[in-house]
This record gives sequence, structure tokens and C-alpha cells, in this order.
Amino acid sequence: MTSQPTRTLAELRGAIDSVDRELLEALNRRAALANEVGDLKRAEGSHVFRPEREAEVINGLQSANRGPLKDGNVASIWREIMSACRALEAPQRVAYLGPAGTFSEQAAVHFFGSSIEHIPCANFDEVFHAATSGAADYGVVPVENNTEGVVTRSLDLFLNSPLHIVGEVSLLVRHHLLRRTNSLEGVEVVLAHPQALAQCQGWLTSHLPRAERRAVSSNAEGARLAATNPAWAGIASERAASQFGLHIAAHAIQDDAFNRTRFAVVCLPQTLPAPEASGKDCVSLIVSVPNRPGAVHDILVPLKQHGVSMTRFESRPARSGQWEYYFYIDIAGHPSQPHVAAALQDLQSLCAYYKVLGTYPVGD
Repeated sequence: MTSQPTRTLAELRGAIDSVDRELLEALNRRAALANEVGDLKRAEGSHVFRPEREAEVINGLQSANRGPLKDGNVASIWREIMSACRALEAPQRVAYLGPAGTFSEQAAVHFFGSSIEHIPCANFDEVFHAATSGAADYGVVPVENNTEGVVTRSLDLFLNSPLHIVGEVSLLVRHHLLRRTNSLEGVEVVLAHPQALAQCQGWLTSHLPRAERRAVSSNAEGARLAATNPAWAGIASERAASQFGLHIAAHAIQDDAFNRTRFAVVCLPQTLPAPEASGKDCVSLIVSVPNRPGAVHDILVPLKQHGVSMTRFESRPARSGQWEYYFYIDIAGHPSQPHVAAALQDLQSLCAYYKVLGTYPVGD
């Protein structure tokens, strides 16, 4: 049996160059078609960005994928392609907790692609204000961590905000210890966002028991400060290490190896209305109930009766002085589904306060 001749490195590189040119031509054809779609949407007065449509495209391509590219690679590549096509008209202005190098920025790029106008903010209040005032089209805020629970400030801001949720990102968060020297020796202060300090408290107790833990506005801010003092270290991402020229003195110091944070993508309803059903959706609500025995149990009954799954249930004080609470609820499904619509209608009739925070495709 005669073996097939092996191509040389030069031949393989030539073949890759040829495929790259074919890809470039195909991408430019796609961009031209996207421009035509944009022209039609502007004429109709409809919105350019439709997250449920982009989710549908990516899911379809992943279903058709036969490798060797992994499905996650397919999603990342096409998210960037769609982001670049959208930016031909106008890049989305996206506010997030800054400065550059935060996990919030990473979540924004994961959702929109890198062809966006970055608007870093000093705190969550500024993110909400930017998206409400029109300084940004969208905001990205963390809402929940799988080890430390909800991000309370984000939940509290939703209560009186006109913004609604149109998407979400679930991000695997790896915290690294960053400093000017590649060593743990001589670390006197560790700076990070309070959530990151809490997510790494076991490692810090074991490896840097004498170091002061100092809370700052963001992990990237902690990294920036660590770059100014050799006795300081920050807890932040690999991207922040590159951003501020720091060594990763210790990798992946989070106590939970599968540490994930969930981010919400928010905007005004006139910027983007609630996305249509994608097949894998979520409805987020804030409700309160009359202060009487069994009231909390009663609001769960419609969900069971109509076969709707509840995926999250959190409580926050109403700050009324009467020991009353708001309940933050996520349910699986879309209001266009009859059983979901019926459950929501019955639930609303039982509530003293009822607000739909958003309907959106579930993040990957």
C-alpha cells in the first residue's frame, strides 16, 4: 500500500493563504448583505441589533458544525463577525464597571463583540445612569456569583430604573494575584473589588495571612494601584495584567475552581424592545406580596399550576421599616408561550408590586 505524500510546510501555508483570501471575500459579501439589511431596518424604523436573532444564527451554526472547530470557537468567531458588521453602521456604546481590564468589560465584549465603543464607569450607579441618560446605548452589570450570591447593589438599582434586561452573559471568572514582581514575598496589601476578595478569602488566608485586604471600586482599579507600589498586589484578570504591565504572581486563586459570574445586559425599551422568543429564554421579575401568612407560598402556586420552572428566587429588604421584602424571580420561558403568559397573569394578580425586569435569551 502506497502512503499519500505529505505536503510541505510551504504548501500548507500556501493553502492556508488561499483559504484566508476566500474567507475575506466571503466576509465582505456578508458585510454587504448586512448593510442591505440595515438599510431595510432603517426604512422600517426597526432596530439593528437583535440578540435573539444573533443567538439563533450562532445556535444554527453550532448545530451544523462538524469540526474540528469547537462550538465555543464557532460562537466566538461569529460574534466578532456580527459585531464588525454592526459597527459598519454605528458601534454600540456600552457602559460597564471600569477601568479597562475588568471582568465587566470582558462580559461586554463577550456579548457584543469587540467592535463597540467602550464607556468604563466608576461604579454600578454610573453604569445605570449612562444607559438611562443616553450616554450609552447599553449597560453591562454583574448580578450574581455562584459562590458569593447576588450583587446587591445591582439588584437594588433595578427597582427604580427604567432600564430592562435584554441579554445575559455567564462568565467563567479566574482571579489572579498581580504585582510588579513575580513573587508572593513582601505583599503588604491586596486590593480588589469586595466580591473578588470574598471569592478568594480561603487562598488569601492560607498564602497571605498578614496582608491587608483593601476593597476598591473594581478589580482593574486594584491592578492599576498595584502597579504603583511594589508592596501591593491586585486580584484581577489576565487581561488586567497585560493592561498594567504586571506579573501574575499566583494563578487562579479563587476558592471555587468553577467560579462563574452572571452579567445582565440592560438598556431603555426604546433602544431595544424585549427580544422575541429564541427557544431558550428567561423572564426576570421583581414582586412583593401583602404581609400576611402564606403570601410567599401563594405566588409560587401559579408557576406550578402552569408548569413553569423557577430558576432563581432572591429577597431584598424593601427599606420601608415594616420588615417587608421585594422578591427577585427568574422563570424559564417566554411570555409568547401560552403557559408562561397564563402563569404571569395569575402571579401578577397576587402581588402588591409587580415589575417585569426583562425577557431575554439565556446566556451561554
